[in-house]
Amino acid sequence: MIIIPEPLKSQSRVFDLKKRLDWGEPAFTLIDVRSREAFNSSHITGAVSLVLAELVERALFNLELVRDIYVYGSNDEETATAVDLLIKAGYQNVAVLLGGLAAWKGAGFPIEGNSTVVA
Repeated sequence: MIIIPEPLKSQSRVFDLKKRLDWGEPAFTLIDVRSREAFNSSHITGAVSLVLAELVERALFNLELVRDIYVYGSNDEETATAVDLLIKAGYQNVAVLLGGLAAWKGAGFPIEGNSTVVA
């Protein structure tokens, strides 16, 4: 039996994202809005780096407005700012990844980076 993950929620837990990753659904993007240095050091496996200053311009160039997007940043404020910018730019399905990288690591899910041990 195939378990289909729930639809995107505006406030998503790391377990919701992990279910979608395990399911293999290609129709979403995971965006890390932290600095490139922070991203290179450690990030959620499969995330793309779109720093906050370039977020909207690069997103509009690369992502459809109806695409499901999960976002995480250095803290809740940065993440909320990024989500707000994407929604104002016309993105319809944007979710805050609650707890971001810290919650992801805390759950023992895989990370990548040049100063981490990949799980």
